[in-house]
Amino acid sequence: MWGFIVAVIGGLVVQPAEDLLAKPVARFIAPVVKIEPGEMRLLSFLLVMLIVGIIAALLDSGSAFWIVLGGMIGLFGRRLVAWGQERLAKRGG
Repeated sequence: MWGFIVAVIGGLVVQPAEDLLAKPVARFIAPVVKIEPGEMRLLSFLLVMLIVGIIAALLDSGSAFWIVLGGMIGLFGRRLVAWGQERLAKRGG
């Protein structure tokens, strides 16, 4: 359960982690692997999920499925809530 919760939080911090984590890593690995600007969000997500996986292992909580699902919910949660609110507004109106 804690692994899932940490993964949701991880998904929420993917965007801020882009500047703090992904861009420095991209600069570090640039001589070997060129990261395109469109791939920066993916790199950020992967790095955050790697950290979440380590935390989940330390907590001895969460399977890979729940960690990935939690990360996806955290990453796309705002869009999913907006979609749900839009659907409810259309249905009620």
